[in-house]
Amino acid sequence: MPRMIDLIRASAVPSNLMQAAARGALSIPPGEMIEILVHLANHNKVFGEQAGLTLAGWDEAASRAAAADPNTPKEVLEYLLAPRNLRPILLPVLLENPSVAEEALIELAASGSREVVEAMVKSGRVNHSQQILNSLCLNPNLTETESTDIGNRLAALGFEAPAPEPEPEPEPEPEHPDPPAATDEVLAESAGEEAAGSEDVLDESLTAYLAEHAGEISSELDKPFQPIGGVYEEPEGEEPLTESATPEAASVAAPKRAPVLKKTYLSHDDERGTALQKIAKLDVKGRIQLAMKGNKEERSLLVRDGTKVVALAVLESPKIGDAEVERFASQRNVLEALLRGIPLKRRFAKHYGIVRNLVFNPRTPLDVSLSLMKHILVRDLRNLSSNKEVSDTVRKLALKMFKQKSDLSKKSTE
Repeated sequence: MPRMIDLIRASAVPSNLMQAAARGALSIPPGEMIEILVHLANHNKVFGEQAGLTLAGWDEAASRAAAADPNTPKEVLEYLLAPRNLRPILLPVLLENPSVAEEALIELAASGSREVVEAMVKSGRVNHSQQILNSLCLNPNLTETESTDIGNRLAALGFEAPAPEPEPEPEPEPEHPDPPAATDEVLAESAGEEAAGSEDVLDESLTAYLAEHAGEISSELDKPFQPIGGVYEEPEGEEPLTESATPEAASVAAPKRAPVLKKTYLSHDDERGTALQKIAKLDVKGRIQLAMKGNKEERSLLVRDGTKVVALAVLESPKIGDAEVERFASQRNVLEALLRGIPLKRRFAKHYGIVRNLVFNPRTPLDVSLSLMKHILVRDLRNLSSNKEVSDTVRKLALKMFKQKSDLSKKSTE
């Protein structure tokens, strides 16, 4: 015999019985009754409002039993945890229910009320999850003492506590998103290539990385190069020309040196093809070595390697520049593990352009985006709040933080 919930889903129940169901007046087990009420509240335009009211006043013991039961349907758990429906008395058992998705708790931790914060700081599950704790650090309802305690818990778990808030940005805000001059960035990257490129430094870094990941490397040693998104997706842009492109201008600039300049260079596509051919011949260990010791073009390909241990090796290269990582942080054709690994490097986490690109990248894991958002400047929070490519959670939090920071800025100028 089919269950009543199945008949209701199939629209095989008369209206008078549907009305009784919306009032919670059916003689069926409490667990199934709650499931029916949630279904009506979510999907039925006629009886949904009544079902929502019934759920809001549903028997506490039956509601707690459903919230604590790992076998409770996902739709019911999501309904009970949604901020508009959440009953604080149920939150402690919902937090410990393993069937409640961690992503839902990450979202709740970032924007929940003071009651939510108080329940979360007491939760065993929350206190053993780095991702939820990082998100909880963003909650404006967190006290200073609680923030310190969370930092200590993260340290006890072996993770670094979230970085402190950056210095307040000067007023008025600059027009351009990145204060440092482009020339300085290019020079810094070039200097990094040379300074960090000594063989001793490279060999030491490579040896350490190979030793740390020996088990993973041995299990995937013969795995071929399979770039995320395909071989030719999102090639790097060509460098701007530094000399005039017209034959007339070239003849004026250096008429007697024309024969000397007649040297055959590979086009950008040919160079890329050569690098691909080189990489395709290497096993995992060889690609790791190239990721650590190769050039910029080779790193731009290997960062998209579908083998995690190879892609992450690019970030360990002493030759890599901040501008490269800023570009990687905005790419969608890379592994999520790569995007998760970037802010774990203190050097990259201090670079605003990198942090901003990670938050704006729809592929960045939600908990990473949420943990970085407190570093985003007001102008970028405004843009982020209307960016439909990122998750709804990120947009909502961006809008909330934008309003908070804007209000503080107005008060400081009054």
